[in-house]
Amino acid sequence: MKKILTLVCVSALGGLLTLGGYKLFIENNNNQLAVEQSAEFPMVVPTSNTVNAINNNTTLTPNFIEAADKSIHSVVHVKNTAIVNAPTSMQDLFYGRSSQRAQVGTGSGVIISPTGYIVTNNHVIRNANEISITLNNNKSYMAELIGTDEATDIALLKIEPDEDLPFMAFGDSDSAKIGEWVLAVGNPFNLNSTVTAGIISAKSRDLSGKNMQSFIQTDAAVNPGNSGGALVNTNGDLIGINTAISSQTGSYIGYSFAVPSNIARKIVNDIMEYGNVQNGILGVVGGALNSKASEELGTDTTEGFYVSDVQEDTGAEKAGIQSGDIIKKIDNVEINKFSDLTGYLKTKSPDDVVNVTLLRDGDEKELPVTLLKISSYNLPTIGLIKNASEKDLKNFKAEYGVKISKLDEANKLSWNKNGVEEGSIITKINSKKLYSIDDAQNAIKTRQYNEHLQIEVINNQGEKVVFNFR
Repeated sequence: MKKILTLVCVSALGGLLTLGGYKLFIENNNNQLAVEQSAEFPMVVPTSNTVNAINNNTTLTPNFIEAADKSIHSVVHVKNTAIVNAPTSMQDLFYGRSSQRAQVGTGSGVIISPTGYIVTNNHVIRNANEISITLNNNKSYMAELIGTDEATDIALLKIEPDEDLPFMAFGDSDSAKIGEWVLAVGNPFNLNSTVTAGIISAKSRDLSGKNMQSFIQTDAAVNPGNSGGALVNTNGDLIGINTAISSQTGSYIGYSFAVPSNIARKIVNDIMEYGNVQNGILGVVGGALNSKASEELGTDTTEGFYVSDVQEDTGAEKAGIQSGDIIKKIDNVEINKFSDLTGYLKTKSPDDVVNVTLLRDGDEKELPVTLLKISSYNLPTIGLIKNASEKDLKNFKAEYGVKISKLDEANKLSWNKNGVEEGSIITKINSKKLYSIDDAQNAIKTRQYNEHLQIEVINNQGEKVVFNFR
């Protein structure tokens, strides 16, 4: 009996020792392991989206195939043949004759109607005696020059096709955005139907330094022969006419420039309807603001067009625009520089009404302004001319003519010697009667290459004098 009790006690003691060892060593070790595992391997593991981002970018890669296919059939090859004076040989001198030869230039054009109207650059067809058009299907036609605008470098041609032609409709260049993908379609170096891609690098770019231009700037490759071709967006909409490149070598080095489609469309419509361009003017004089100009003018605004003067009898004066106003917006177009202003106004016509948003003494105002027709023109060799009033014509006993408003300083003395002064009346240019400055512009534009310039003037003594210029 005593042995049995001893065995039971020893067994109980062994059990207690075993349970205590388990609690002391095994459970403590398991708890420490669980804490360490939690710290190194959290329940929520961050994941990388790199693979997903790559897949998404792949689906957003622009596809130019449809835009290119729509464009290449509407872009044509333009060949300009001009007769120019060749170097004079000894034989020419002996016989007293001038030597002439044919000079051929090439470029591109865009079909804008199924009946054969084509828009191109003025410099592509300048001085042309003959213009031929080759379509993308290799059919060729002789083209008629309908009209040109040297200021915007736009020309309108017409061919008589055998069938309706594929054409491009003008898109809205105002809605084009910087960074947007575009295609340049044309015939560089006589390589027909060439398509290059880039983005819009800037808008309202002026290359002249005179605030006369408002180009779309792109980095799509454009070379000699692309002039007059199409700048299109990824939808295949025509948003510009490729016109110029920035280069020291004559070939593409990174930037090209296009006339915005809204300007080109306005020029084409005016040529079709009136035979010349009808520009509407706002009637303000001034300049773009920057940090230096703002400091000098005492304003905190560094963007916008500062009005330094308002011209008499213009829409701006009638609407109440004042010297010192800062134009910030016209309609929905922000005005940050002068080319923004001139570029938008080139899309407008006389009698159009635009809403001008301006700052005056810190307060914002919106004024509706009716644009008026330009009433002056800078006539070569003469100077600034204006439409003559009935009183002006009566004073010179003239039935028609335009008035010399300001003589060209370089030739002023020569004109004065012949009795021609500011206020004299010009009645004819190359035998064409002048009833307005539009007639004077047309007479200059339609003058044939190498044709002398003949100007008939009634001077301040009432004498009719005819001048001839080579």
